[in-house]
Amino acid sequence: MKIKHVTMALVAAALAAAGGAGLYVAGKNAGARVAPGAAAGARKPLYWHDPMVPTQKFDKPGKSPFMDMQLVPVYADGGGDEGAVKVTVSPRMQQSLGVRTAPATRARLPSGLSAVGSVAYNERDLVLVQARSNGFVERLHVRASFDTVSKGQPLLDLYVPEWVAAQEEFLSARRIASAGIDGLVDAARQRMRLAGMGEEQIRLVESTAKVQLRTTLTAPVGGVVAELSVREGMTVMAGATLFRINGQGTVWLNAEVPESAAAAVQPGRAVEARTPALPGMVFKGKVNALLPDVNASTRTLKARVELANPGAKLVPGMFATLDFAAAPGDETLLVPSEAVIQTGTRSVVMVDEGGGKFAAVDVETGRESAGQTEIRKGLAPGQNVVVSGQFLIDSEASLKGGAMRMSAPAGARAAGAAGPLHHASGSIEQIDKDEVMISHGPVPTLQWGPMTMGFKPPRAGMPDTVHAGDRVSFDFVREADGSFRIARIGAAADATPAKAAGASK
Repeated sequence: MKIKHVTMALVAAALAAAGGAGLYVAGKNAGARVAPGAAAGARKPLYWHDPMVPTQKFDKPGKSPFMDMQLVPVYADGGGDEGAVKVTVSPRMQQSLGVRTAPATRARLPSGLSAVGSVAYNERDLVLVQARSNGFVERLHVRASFDTVSKGQPLLDLYVPEWVAAQEEFLSARRIASAGIDGLVDAARQRMRLAGMGEEQIRLVESTAKVQLRTTLTAPVGGVVAELSVREGMTVMAGATLFRINGQGTVWLNAEVPESAAAAVQPGRAVEARTPALPGMVFKGKVNALLPDVNASTRTLKARVELANPGAKLVPGMFATLDFAAAPGDETLLVPSEAVIQTGTRSVVMVDEGGGKFAAVDVETGRESAGQTEIRKGLAPGQNVVVSGQFLIDSEASLKGGAMRMSAPAGARAAGAAGPLHHASGSIEQIDKDEVMISHGPVPTLQWGPMTMGFKPPRAGMPDTVHAGDRVSFDFVREADGSFRIARIGAAADATPAKAAGASK
């Protein structure tokens, strides 16, 4: 029991000491709100200053040499600085606005880049079959366009009179060469080449020792006959195109890519394509080239993608969608794209600082993909940004004007307030045309103690009901030039009946 009494006494003494310290701090700061942990040194001020002369900095606390008030500490996070642009939203209001937050994280930006396009022949697999000399088409082995042919398959039979004459001359030279004139054979063979005969046709004439009246042209590659320009009985001229054959091992997919994403589409990047005509099938390929031509109507560039075509299932004209594989890169700071507010000249995010406080932060954005936006400057990993309800906070805070007025009355905004609204009460000492001298009490939002100072009168002028010597309650703002202007003023609630009666005259 004795130990219990001693313990209770010690606890009471500790509480008394703590209460006394709290009263001392409260008295010293004249009603200013002390941040938790400040007395214990949790936050170290950067410097001290007089809010009336903010450009002058002091390295220790004390009384201002300019005004009858204590110097105000300024912290690294902006605490104690009335110029900090912040908004306070109660938990109930956050719930009403549907405010949601998400952390900024370091990760690789997902690709998320998709495009659409159409299939076309791979023009690098195109082969033309032409007539090397004037002749006549005696027989067609392939009679329709888009027929599939294999390498070496007969295409048509030609009768070329010039070739017949060259063959007879060669055979005659061979017979004469047996008498010792070998040069004539080589000359005759060269003439057949000049007439347009191929080496295989020349060897056939040599091996059979007979004139080949008709020549059969064969397909140099396998593929599809994309163009057929002759019919049986036609006369063809040297250089005329008879067949156009396209290979089908690979095809091109000409995809439309937004010009904003062109930097991410580089040759060699892997691609997967799908087409509604072949559900369930995935065709793999890579970007072959990004054509240097922008469509003025759609603001897109054409990416040429080369796809493998097993079974020749992809045919020209097919519609396809393609997904670009993620490009290799380093991890970057990412936030949800919906968290970024684009004002036209800058990008802004609302940062949740805890305790219902939100701050507008200018950021420098980078690439955007799959609902994520790269943040290059302005945020740190782990900071929570508002992803839902930020536009309502932005609207109330008037970010475009550079001021936070979440709780400012409509009258103050109409009065041309250029900063946060502050409230005070006191007695009017003197009223002049350009200045109203007021002895006011503490101003917690500025961490001011009681003082006598001059304010600019309201823009609409001083009310007729307010006179020198009246006790008043007023709101004021800090203007761009550092001065303070009254936004609203009226009789104080604690004014004596005599004063109130006098104010009503």
